[in-house]
Amino acid sequence: MDDTLIALSFIGFLLAFTLIGLSSLIKSRGTRQDYYLADNTVRPWLVGLSAVATNNSGYMFIGVIGYTYATGLASIWLMIGWIAGDFLASLFVHSRLRAATEISDEASYAGVLSGWYGDKNNQLQRLIGIISLVFLLAYAGAQLVAGGKALHVLFGWAPWMGAVIGAVLVSLYCFAGGIRASIWTDAAQSTVMIVAMISLLVVATQSMGGVGGAISSMQEVAGFLDWFPKDLALPGIAGGILFAVSWLFAGLSVIGQPHIMVRFMALNDQASMRQARAWYYLWFIAFYCITTGVGLLSRVYLSDSGSFDAELALPMMALELLPPLVVGLVLAGIFAATMSTADSLILSCSAAITHDLLPHRIERPLLIKLTTLAITGCALLLALSNNQSVFSLVIMAWSGLASAFAPLLIALCLGMKPAQFTSIVAALTGLATALLWRYLDWHHAVYEGLPGMLAGGAVLILWRERKVIVDENRN
Repeated sequence: MDDTLIALSFIGFLLAFTLIGLSSLIKSRGTRQDYYLADNTVRPWLVGLSAVATNNSGYMFIGVIGYTYATGLASIWLMIGWIAGDFLASLFVHSRLRAATEISDEASYAGVLSGWYGDKNNQLQRLIGIISLVFLLAYAGAQLVAGGKALHVLFGWAPWMGAVIGAVLVSLYCFAGGIRASIWTDAAQSTVMIVAMISLLVVATQSMGGVGGAISSMQEVAGFLDWFPKDLALPGIAGGILFAVSWLFAGLSVIGQPHIMVRFMALNDQASMRQARAWYYLWFIAFYCITTGVGLLSRVYLSDSGSFDAELALPMMALELLPPLVVGLVLAGIFAATMSTADSLILSCSAAITHDLLPHRIERPLLIKLTTLAITGCALLLALSNNQSVFSLVIMAWSGLASAFAPLLIALCLGMKPAQFTSIVAALTGLATALLWRYLDWHHAVYEGLPGMLAGGAVLILWRERKVIVDENRN
């Protein structure tokens, strides 16, 4: 009976998320700008909650809890570094990106970066569009695979069923309202998931005799409350600092993710950016703290580490501790979290094709929506093919995009005006450096996005220094 209630609850909440997305149709204006940027009318709190959901997706509820289960208290450096890097980048990027969106009158991330000062750099725009399309399409396919695997493990459904269900749901509300539908569903998912996670944290803590009992139980696990991981590249404090700095660059990498930054580009008013950032970091910090707490408790509550996949700790704890209705909510939230990222990735891929790569931009709403459906179909085919060469791109998606785009975006925000050729060289240098770092298997010591972004930035700095010297010689 409980299994039936859980399944019904899961389906019910999933349908509710979908209906929220479909309801965005009533606000649709049927234009390209509305489909990809919601006509820059999105309120700050929606921008913040949607960006959190898109940024973290299943990584927060599956990956972070699994990592915390395996690593222990030392996993907090992941949280500290990631949020600190994200915050530092936001201080001087987000508002300037929103302002440039208005000045350039562009509807895509690539369009804004290539037309920052109102000029047209078509070759740069196509390069950014191609890199985005390759990585984000593979990433979208992986999200559908993750959703399918989750339903297979939890309900015994065939893995392809979850991928197909996810693709259908994404198609429905993306076809209806574009990015507005994506943002609305993201906000709903963020809200219900934080409630569910708080419930799980409280119940799990009480089941162990309160906070004191939980800490005592964790202390019995050897090394579980150590401050730094044991497999650091360097010994002692130096290794800990390098570990934290690597994650700081991983957090800073968010500015190179088109599917996340487009949320801030859609904000209704540049003056509201501080409010959007407040919502974003309030939810981000709360999510991370709660998730880390659940991860720590899972190691004690699910002590037999050899009998299950640590990344399934959250659903397993929910099944053990929560009533069926809330379990269905948690499972729907996990599945919907992967979909919230998938729809954002698919919309960014659609924008890359209709806005950045084709010689003539597509303006007709129906053709734009059909392009989105075609992208969804391609992502589903990748998911069903189980092609490992394709999904290996996913590993590089976050760091690769950051290495290619973040240095240029930072330079533009600092007032630099690199030539189109220089921008292209910087993007390719950063991406190549990150790929080489990963190929040489050095990423275990240092996150590959760190050398990738530094390499791309070095190209832009050298260009600027050379330009200064040339200008001085002319004078």
